[in-house]
Amino acid sequence: MVYIDDIRLPNMHFAGILRSPHPHARIVSIDLTRARRAEGVEFALTGAEAAEHTDPIPHFISPLAFGGKSTDVRCLALGKVVYAGEPVAAVVADSRQNAEAAIELIDVEYEPLPFVIDGDEALAADAPRLYEDWDDNVVIQIPFGGGDPAAAFADAEHVIEDELQIQRYSTQPIEPRGYIADWDKSARSYTFYGASQNPHPLKWVLSRALRVKESQVRVIAPAVGGAFGLKMHGHPEESLVCLLSRLSGKPVKWIEDRSETLLIGAREQTHRFKVGFNSQGKISALKDHFVANVGALGAPPGWGMAFLTGMSIPTGYKIENVDVLVTVATTNKSPWNAARGYGKEATNLVMERIIDLVARSLDMDPVEVRRRNLIESHEFPYKTTGGLNIDSGDYHAALDKAVEMIGLDDVRAEQMRLLQEGRHLGVGFAFELTPESGDIPGTLVGGFDTSTVKMSPSGEVTVLTGVTTPGGGNDTSILQIVVDELGVTMADASILQGDTLTTPYGFGNYSGRSMVTGGNAAYLAACDIRVKLVEVASRILETDNTDVELGGGFARRISDPSRSIPIADVAYTIYTLAFATATGVEPPLESTRTYLPGNIQQTPDADGRINIYPTYSNAVHVAIVEVDIETGKVDLQRYGVVHDCGTIINPRFVEGQMEGAIAMGVGAALMEHSIHDPETGVLTTNGFKSYLMPRASDLPMIETMHQVTPSPYTALGLKGAGEAGIGGAQAAVSNAVHNALAPLDITIRKMPLSPGTVLHAIKYREKELKK
Repeated sequence: MVYIDDIRLPNMHFAGILRSPHPHARIVSIDLTRARRAEGVEFALTGAEAAEHTDPIPHFISPLAFGGKSTDVRCLALGKVVYAGEPVAAVVADSRQNAEAAIELIDVEYEPLPFVIDGDEALAADAPRLYEDWDDNVVIQIPFGGGDPAAAFADAEHVIEDELQIQRYSTQPIEPRGYIADWDKSARSYTFYGASQNPHPLKWVLSRALRVKESQVRVIAPAVGGAFGLKMHGHPEESLVCLLSRLSGKPVKWIEDRSETLLIGAREQTHRFKVGFNSQGKISALKDHFVANVGALGAPPGWGMAFLTGMSIPTGYKIENVDVLVTVATTNKSPWNAARGYGKEATNLVMERIIDLVARSLDMDPVEVRRRNLIESHEFPYKTTGGLNIDSGDYHAALDKAVEMIGLDDVRAEQMRLLQEGRHLGVGFAFELTPESGDIPGTLVGGFDTSTVKMSPSGEVTVLTGVTTPGGGNDTSILQIVVDELGVTMADASILQGDTLTTPYGFGNYSGRSMVTGGNAAYLAACDIRVKLVEVASRILETDNTDVELGGGFARRISDPSRSIPIADVAYTIYTLAFATATGVEPPLESTRTYLPGNIQQTPDADGRINIYPTYSNAVHVAIVEVDIETGKVDLQRYGVVHDCGTIINPRFVEGQMEGAIAMGVGAALMEHSIHDPETGVLTTNGFKSYLMPRASDLPMIETMHQVTPSPYTALGLKGAGEAGIGGAQAAVSNAVHNALAPLDITIRKMPLSPGTVLHAIKYREKELKK
């Protein structure tokens, strides 16, 4: 595998980027004199100079399209900075070491300005404004819901109100971001190599920012060492590296360091909710008004996560009276970027905490409360109050399987036994609904994709597809679909992805879409070629088309398997005997097909709702933890999941996706937290010594069970499988911790549940009881 940092171009130079030490400040002056004289430096650039050659970076998803506010985002700050870490100036040098040394010599005079990093504080009338042309710090407010919540609350037997603060946390792939740009002066074109999820849309973005035609930009995405949304486009360094190459006349490379990767966070939300329900645990009304602190407004699609958090409420539960209000606030933290789960992980966490709070208030089994509220299998497709049309599922069967998997009765008996010894064991369940393979109207977030399948005269197959792989195996799975359809072996098939010059236009990798769109498109293209192979094979084998099967590299007569011919010979016949044996079968053996799944509704319905997702994977998670009440440490002892992503192409990859997401969810539940110093506004968790992530020893073996309810809206019954897992894991672990602490009557309203947070809650409760 060749990754971005493996690529070496002749005479390649390296970029160094100076970042703001202030969360909010005017740039009074920048002096590059010393940096330009430094060893190995070829070129240096300020934001004002960059603005002479570039335009603002187009927003991945502009808030303007949804009635919100926007602002220009540039590759280098112009006039002022709005977060600590914002790029201010850049140099090009003959080595990375010289580039990094040179940026230390750049002299910048700042005029610090008041700043705000808390989402609620940013909404105050007297809060510092990030953008002078805005009348407040609200990017957008979006309502979702339906029914008559006010009347339902008035009629409810029970009503509870509570809140939950979700921390800012990050995605940290093994490989950080990296880009190489090579400006060809004679051809007046850029070749851009990037660890990128979306090469074709990125090509459009670069052309707009760099003031060139799309045809003057080629984007190549090599192997990617993990993405999780981090490597979606819109980052300032993408166009900056291109500009540095053009102005310096050198190929320029920039590889992010870990402190820069950690600058990019997401997910910080404060939910204040109200729930109405009856004595049997049936929920009749839900209100959730929440604030999403998205940091400064960037060009990547981060703020859209809050939109999806609101739209996805109430997940897979039948709640007809819903009032959701999303308030997206901008602050002097670094911008949100897309992060795995894309907002739906927060929805699942909040909904599952709500279910457990209802159960606790009624002294009911949380599993039973879920049973009484989940959508039933005969009710699909099911339209939610947010407008989502859930395709299929059997949620109750998945819940029953999870209960059986974990041996719930035995676990609860053990829980009671240990409690007599002063030990606190907890079991937590979480239902998870994950809308996947999204399409956002009016943006380059497309719900369709294109694949080409070619078979050569020698019978070798090549697949070219517009979807890319972040390393999760979609390339292999797409090949499996094609190989099965054409009857060849995997050894005779290959796939090309991530090059805008050679692959058909596609939207890349996000939203668990690779198999739903790229896989189904490849399937349709393979079907076209299969028809030709079967027709010619039937002539050679002297039988009917219906009597021919393809497999193992051969075409055989079903009625007489001893009569067969290599598929390579059939292909050769089509290419060489087009006017004889293959008459009427149009060569070559090549097809390009675009797949548009059903169930996407871009036109608003009578209530103004759209459905931007065709498929909805679901899962039931269960976690068993022990909480040490002396230290607050949480020990995750067992973990199980029953997952349903429709038709499964490759169980190993599906399990790998789920297990990786569970690890991320466990980290989110117990330790991961991007912390800013309230006095300086600077990120303090800027390395893996301070930003804690789970290690292998922190996780038990994950017990996985599959349930298959195919989607009626996709050709192969596929649903997405890439975004699920984080919210379910975060919720199951959180519910397990609360179950362990239930004898102490403790509710923790702030994530993550780190030892310090848990111990503080225990000690606080002990003080209350002594009063």
